[in-house]
Formats: sequence, structure tokens, C-alpha cells
Amino acid sequence: MSKPLFFPGHTACAGCGQSLAARLVIEAAGPNTIVVNNTGCLEVFSTYYPLTAWGVPFVHSLFENAAAVASGVEAALTYLGKKDKVNVIAQGGDGGTADIGLQALSGMWERGHDVLYVCYDNEAYMNTGVQRSGLTPFNSDTTTSPVGTQSMGNLRPKKPMPEIAVAHAISYVATASVGFLQDLQRKIKKAFSLKGPKYIQVHAPCPLGWRHEPRQTIEVGRLAVETGLYPLIEYEFGKLTGVRKIQPKPVEEYLRLQGRFRHLLNNPQAIKQIQEIADNNIDRYGLKIQL
Repeated sequence: MSKPLFFPGHTACAGCGQSLAARLVIEAAGPNTIVVNNTGCLEVFSTYYPLTAWGVPFVHSLFENAAAVASGVEAALTYLGKKDKVNVIAQGGDGGTADIGLQALSGMWERGHDVLYVCYDNEAYMNTGVQRSGLTPFNSDTTTSPVGTQSMGNLRPKKPMPEIAVAHAISYVATASVGFLQDLQRKIKKAFSLKGPKYIQVHAPCPLGWRHEPRQTIEVGRLAVETGLYPLIEYEFGKLTGVRKIQPKPVEEYLRLQGRFRHLLNNPQAIKQIQEIADNNIDRYGLKIQL
């Protein structure tokens, strides 16, 4: 039996979408992989000193610079003539990717490093207390976008990270979800079939921050896709090449499973605003199955 690449026994919460995603990613990447991981939930629960859940070389970087450190790893492997034998992954959460780490990530893309960056998008800074990030959904309740008499939650839409990646003219950009496991692993393998910078954003439900039952992680992940709120798309060299078609479900099916959206359920106007976000995604990417 082959050695596990991501061991059980780590300290992630029950139902953690990020731990599931990380295992799927590294299994698809294979044993000849070096992982550079910035500070965040994944680093904390998978490398509890003196233990580690990783069966591959793992480098812990600062919160903001996983992409910069991975660039150095890739450059060193290239200098040694070993790059073609080793996959390099830089990875982080949504805060370390879309906010704190965006400058280093943009630099990695612009320089053309042959690195796959994986963003585990659990839509807030979960490790430090569920603060909003640039990828927190509109009207979501977090500790820094609290619901009150003057607020319906987070005021800003999700930062369009896939579009920002595409604008850098990199080789591959995709979104994925732990609700669709085979699709996620296929995209990891696809990314490594192409040279140059790659970016995959993985929707990873967080029972703690999203306030859903741990057993509902896969269901919640699938509903985000099936409502159109989290389109699964692929770009190769700037061209849209793949879209997962759906028969759209009402966004309320997704919202009602999560405590972070509970304040919206008796507010038809607020739900309509969320539905408009999904409808715009459906129209933009042609997500709807034509019967």
C-alpha cells in the first residue's frame, strides 16, 4: 500500500471542507510534490508541532508570501535541473490569497513561475475568529461584518479572483468545490499538465464559520454550485474552456442551511439581492442546462 500523502489524525474541525480539499489536492498532485503553505487554518491543524499530516515536503511561509516562497522553490529546482520531476504547489486560505498575499501572488503570475496556486476559499479568516475577507459573500454575518439594526452583514461582493488571475494571462485558471470531488481532482491534474502559473480556487465549507452541521459540508458545497452562487469554470490561456452546467436551484435552499445567512431568511428583498448575484453568474457563464 502506498504511503498516504495527507494523514488522518490532524486537528481540523469535524466536517472541515478545507481538510478534505487538501487531501484531494495532494493525492491528485502525487508524491513528487513540494507544498508551500502560508499561515492559516490548514497550516495550524495539519502541522501541530512536532507532528505533521503531510507525506510530502511542506514549507510553512508567512501569511502573505506563500507565492513568493514557492517561486523561490521553483527557481531552485529549475537551476538544479529537477523541475520537470517535481510539482510545486503554493496554497493558502482566502484571506492569505485575495487580501494579504495578493501582491506576492500577482508577482508570481507576472514572472511566469511554473507553480500551481491553490486557494482554499472558506470565505473568511476562520483561524483568527471568522473575520470577513475579500472573498466573504455579500450580506454574510462575520465578526467584522456583524448583523445589526444598521447592517445586513458584509457590504462588499466577493473579490473576482478568477478574473484577476485570467487578467494575468496565466496558463490555467479554474474554480472547484469539495461538493464535486472528481471534478476537483481532474482540475488539479489538468493544471499540472500545463506549464507556467496556474490558479485553482476551491470552495471549502467551514462548519464553524458558516454555522452549518458538520455532516452537511458536501451538501452545502454542492448547493453553492447548483444555485449559481459558485460557478465551476475553467480558463486555459485566457479562454473559457469549461463550465459545469446546472439546473438552477433557488438560493434560499443554500442560505437556510447556514447560520451566517439566517438573518436574511425573513427578508425577501435581501434574498432577492443574493438571487440576483446567482442569476448574473448563470447568465455570464451560460450555466443553465437547456432542456
